[in-house]
Amino acid sequence: MGTVKTVKTRKPASARVQVRRVYDDPKRTDGKRVLVDRLWPRGISKERAHLTDWCKEVAPSPELRKWYGHDPDRYAEFARRYRRELRDPAHADALAHLRKLAERGTLTLLTAAKRDDISEATVLQRVITGSAARR
Repeated sequence: MGTVKTVKTRKPASARVQVRRVYDDPKRTDGKRVLVDRLWPRGISKERAHLTDWCKEVAPSPELRKWYGHDPDRYAEFARRYRRELRDPAHADALAHLRKLAERGTLTLLTAAKRDDISEATVLQRVITGSAARR
């Protein structure tokens, strides 16, 4: 008779990547806290942010960020353009770093955006988790 292999299953990555505002108080369930904005958020100290890392290399280009301006009507096009930017070699190492963090446990992507649901952090969350749901 053959041997039976036990396969360990992991929780889906989507359960371990979350998006929050950097201004919100840290939670015990945050795991690794990574700021994904290119610019440092106004009015918050590094101590208060409780960051594991600041991964500004993965942020949208300044041109794309300025064009978008967090206009909800432009989010779908912003997300499409940003996903295209993420395929550039300039973003590859930073994106790979975030994926490794997500594989190791809970990852919280932090942004200073007023609406995190239409931020680059939400696009990154979907890219990292492979989520088909796109706005």
